[in-house]
Amino acid sequence: MTFVIAALLVAIAMTGSAVVLTHDPFRQTAMLGIYGLLLAVLFVTFQAPDVALSIVAVGVVLLPLMILIALAKIEGRSR
Repeated sequence: MTFVIAALLVAIAMTGSAVVLTHDPFRQTAMLGIYGLLLAVLFVTFQAPDVALSIVAVGVVLLPLMILIALAKIEGRSR
């Protein structure tokens, strides 16, 4: 179990770095969703399913959706 947690922490650190270093907003939003999904898996391994459900709802679904809607509106104005 310790190996799984360590592997998840490394994957989360790498994904978080990828979110920050990505310049394209659409790719950054996709990486943010993956980051939230990895956090949810980590919380499930920590036996905290309520926190994992919250992370899935907010970090995987709502936040990327809100960012994509905002990006679509910004792209629509620039045309």
